[in-house]
Amino acid sequence: MTAARQSVAEAQRVVVKVGSSSLTTASGGLDADRVDALVDALAKSRSGGEREIVLVSSGAIAAGLAPLGLVRRPKDLARQQAAASVGQGLLVARYTASFARYGVRVGQVLLTSDDMARRAHHRNASRTLDQLLAMGALPVVNENDTVATDEIRFGDNDRLAALVAHLVHADLLVLLSDVDGLYDGDPAKPGTSRISEVAGPADIEHVQIGSAGKAGVGTGGMVTKVEAARIAAAAGIPVVLTSASQAGDALAGRATGTYFHRTGRRSADRLLWLQHASEPRGALTLDDGAVRAVVEGRKSLLPAGIASVEGDFAAGDPVELRDVRGRPVARGLVNFDAKELPQLLGRSTRDLARELGPAYEREVVHRDDLVPLHG
Repeated sequence: MTAARQSVAEAQRVVVKVGSSSLTTASGGLDADRVDALVDALAKSRSGGEREIVLVSSGAIAAGLAPLGLVRRPKDLARQQAAASVGQGLLVARYTASFARYGVRVGQVLLTSDDMARRAHHRNASRTLDQLLAMGALPVVNENDTVATDEIRFGDNDRLAALVAHLVHADLLVLLSDVDGLYDGDPAKPGTSRISEVAGPADIEHVQIGSAGKAGVGTGGMVTKVEAARIAAAAGIPVVLTSASQAGDALAGRATGTYFHRTGRRSADRLLWLQHASEPRGALTLDDGAVRAVVEGRKSLLPAGIASVEGDFAAGDPVELRDVRGRPVARGLVNFDAKELPQLLGRSTRDLARELGPAYEREVVHRDDLVPLHG
């Protein structure tokens, strides 16, 4: 066993993500045999008592199609949300019954993108997941598709899985697909081969990554899985990408799938979300000096460096920071409502405090809530 695969076998806290097409029938209903097979692999992997598993599971919308008389995934948001409402109960009930065969309790955790961004929300999510694991339960995480809007098209939970892995300080992320790994071409065509390890982005620059996976019930594909692997690896978490049918072998550290080596170190949870998954609610245009201070100096953004404001956002929302040519240079969580900012632009915090009060002697975006964008 290689060192990389040995680290997989020894990982104590693991996040496993499974997509809709690995859990459902062609018509969209839950496939009990597929669910049971996945549960068998996960239960065996944690049976020694030293490994903790968090399952990020798609499938709520797909599970709700047949009960509502829908023959395919609807395109309109309202019916997607209705299907998710019906399907989420069916999905967690199926997991509860299947894991009960092993005496394992299941805890449902529904998240939206805001839960990864706002301090109180992501702190509460982290505490809930940690407590479930400490009490021996297995958390089943899904996006709260019944109320999500932009989040409902969030890459079939692949990015969510990478963010959850970071949130729970996981030692490993396992992404389960319909394909047994990343290939150097179309896996359906002869002459292509599976890539066993990826040391960094340069290793797969030449690979044409298509949208592998079944159509009709899910939204993800190989593109979103590779992106999720890149996010997790950059945050210091190794990743195994393989098929759901090989979940047991992957968790045991056997040479299956594609192993993505870690390429970076951990950062604050909300900053990872901010960089890779946030949807800016507005934009601030910075003068050249402010761009240098924010990007190169890693300083907070002050009112004096802002040239203009776009959008309708509230304090705490993510905003995009742009240079005078309109290029995005950073994202951050803003400390003021959009309607407050025009009167502050180009002015020093000292002058603002003197005229408007001490509440205005603060940063527009604090450096701890700001992440530069690269590339």
